[in-house]
Amino acid sequence: MRRVSTEDLRERVRRIPGMERLLAELAGLPPTYLVGGAVRDLLLGSEALDLDLAVEGDARAVARELARRLGGDVVQHDRFGTATVRAGDLTVDLATTRRERYPRPGALPEVEPASLAEDLRRRDFTINAMAVALRGDELGHLHDPFGGLEDLRRGLIRVLHDQSFIDDPTRLLRALRYESRLGFALEPETERLAREAAARSVLRLVSGPRVRDELLPLLEEIELIPRALRRMRELGLDRSLHPALTADPQLAADAALAADVVGASRRLSALAALLARDPEAAREWLEELGLRAPEREAVQRAARHGRQLATLLGIGELRPSQVYELLAPEPPEALAVALALGAPQRPIVDFVERLRPVRLEIGGEDLRAAGIPESPAIGAALREVLRRKLDGEISGREDELRLALEVARRAQEAGAHERQRGMGGESETVPGEGGDE
Repeated sequence: MRRVSTEDLRERVRRIPGMERLLAELAGLPPTYLVGGAVRDLLLGSEALDLDLAVEGDARAVARELARRLGGDVVQHDRFGTATVRAGDLTVDLATTRRERYPRPGALPEVEPASLAEDLRRRDFTINAMAVALRGDELGHLHDPFGGLEDLRRGLIRVLHDQSFIDDPTRLLRALRYESRLGFALEPETERLAREAAARSVLRLVSGPRVRDELLPLLEEIELIPRALRRMRELGLDRSLHPALTADPQLAADAALAADVVGASRRLSALAALLARDPEAAREWLEELGLRAPEREAVQRAARHGRQLATLLGIGELRPSQVYELLAPEPPEALAVALALGAPQRPIVDFVERLRPVRLEIGGEDLRAAGIPESPAIGAALREVLRRKLDGEISGREDELRLALEVARRAQEAGAHERQRGMGGESETVPGEGGDE
């Protein structure tokens, strides 16, 4: 990476979509800086997607004034003195420069206003601890008190102090994401600290939703999963999260890849793959992540049933109706995990593309209209018609209705015979009795 001058950086800032409009409205407001990942991405020559601004002053007051000047809206977040301004296609997050104190490992920090230098000191890694001035003659000036630019050049992920992973253990997962996405490596001392923190299982001190918010993005990008999970396993972070987790890079990557084939969520499929070795043991941990109920159920079923599906589908040739009966109750994520575990692809793809969309052209109301009373026979008839349709034995509404009525009437007759047999000893006439006195 070549050296970047203030003039060069100033031009890069101005090329950010919406930034010229924003810069014009910062005049007369407290000193404001572009910080965090946006600065890192600008220096790497990437597009800065998230605009995080640090204000040496009251960020909420600045946000209100910016929203007024831009003709936009503001949402304030009181706890950390932050706010979000939206004006057309421009969205910026503003925070008062602050220092942080962690009352205990893994807890959310207590914050108070501070200088820009102290605000940068509280950040996770040196490559994210830089700021670019956005006002007046200082526009484009890089504030880099901890050598972040040099670490960018060397491709290193470095913490700012020895307690970094203890204060906020989610930084361990973030480090994996940066290593994989940027192609960087943990600086040796930072890696030593990461291994020590993993050995102390510090990630178990963090709330489930905070772990979820760092872990799931790591499992979304197929190209990142193999390296990230290899490093997770090497550093012992999988067992630090929960003893039943297994960071199998290939299995998780295959599950995420298969998710695109079956219409599943990549991140949920890869998460299920992490749990597949012992899904019951990790059940409580999964519940703690705070996933929505349908997502949690999908991951649980995929982790629990994926291996069984792979085995059953691999036994031999199944009829389409048998494939449907096996796969229809399962979420797409279970199909992705089954494929990752070696299930034959053909029946699963056939189910997804051809069998799953199959619907009958008749329903229970058609059978009732034809004289079949409400009873379990209606459901049994419709299931049999669907089975025969899936297997290609019937097609069209007339065939469906004819077969359904035939099956339902047989079921009614069988039921009547059963009832008659149940009453038989008392109601039947014994041959040879009753006529003579």
